[in-house]
Amino acid sequence: MSAATPVVPDFDLSTTYLGLSLRSPLVASSGPLTGRIDSLRALEQAGIAAVVLPSLFEEQVDHEDQQSDRLAELGSFSNPEATSYFPDLADVESVADRYIRHVEEAKEALSIPVVASLNGVSPGGWVRYARLLELAGADALELNLYGVAADIDMTGRQVEDDQIELVALVRASLSIPLAVKIGPSYSALGHQAARFVDAGADGLVLFNRFYQPDIDPWTREVEPKLVLSSSAELRLPLRWTAILSGRIEASIAVTTGVHTGADAARCLLAGADVAMMTSALLENGPEHVAVVENELVGWATESGFESVSQLRGSVSQRNVADPSAFERANYMSALIGFTSSFH
Repeated sequence: MSAATPVVPDFDLSTTYLGLSLRSPLVASSGPLTGRIDSLRALEQAGIAAVVLPSLFEEQVDHEDQQSDRLAELGSFSNPEATSYFPDLADVESVADRYIRHVEEAKEALSIPVVASLNGVSPGGWVRYARLLELAGADALELNLYGVAADIDMTGRQVEDDQIELVALVRASLSIPLAVKIGPSYSALGHQAARFVDAGADGLVLFNRFYQPDIDPWTREVEPKLVLSSSAELRLPLRWTAILSGRIEASIAVTTGVHTGADAARCLLAGADVAMMTSALLENGPEHVAVVENELVGWATESGFESVSQLRGSVSQRNVADPSAFERANYMSALIGFTSSFH
């Protein structure tokens, strides 16, 4: 049996995420591979349980609209007949149109759930595009709360309140499940997570990975730098998954740092409903899904588990002998272990 061939396990892999029944807890998160129909098909064939499409960015839509307006006005006063030379922009497919078409084509091509993703700018934009994505057939919507609070006059509380209002606004406009993908940088993350759920979020995705710009010292220009994740980055979402598991009435998805079956097992043990992958799939291809599934099932059966539901949350904060292990105590234990090595 090849490494890319899924096992036929004596183990129940099924799980539920956002109220959707999935054959396994392995989900392809937003990324280049979910932006093409051919790779989406390959992911499904390899055994992925659901896919999250790349985000539709309202900023990108607005930028394209502004560019079109500028081009339409260019030279329009040079001749009375100048405007007749321009193409009818109503016939041009916009960024939003292309994204909606991708949702429709993904739904037609796949038998697994398709989750659309949205990053808005204005409250009206969030709601408008959320409705359009639901109409396009998305099984659920992931709100990608990707943004840097760079306004020095805005307080953390204002940022948090604005996000809660946004979630409530989008929730009121949709009938499909709603997930919220958040970052870890809240002063009281647990409280904010509970507020998201109270506002209508059916699930939380932990965590959004903020890409950091770099500066080229030779050109003195700011340039993007994309670095794929590693398994070491899994520890932060694991900690908060374990803390939140059983304390919020919502699905939990772990993303960032899931590369192996052992990583997926850690997510489930902490209390996640699903483990999401992007970097591992970019590095190893869609067939890596089957490898991770084989590793997960091998570990689970060897450890005496019979199902995902049985192992889920068994090492969450509420189910371990020392609940403080996920808070300050683990720092103290590490510090004691580190200092004792000098004696």
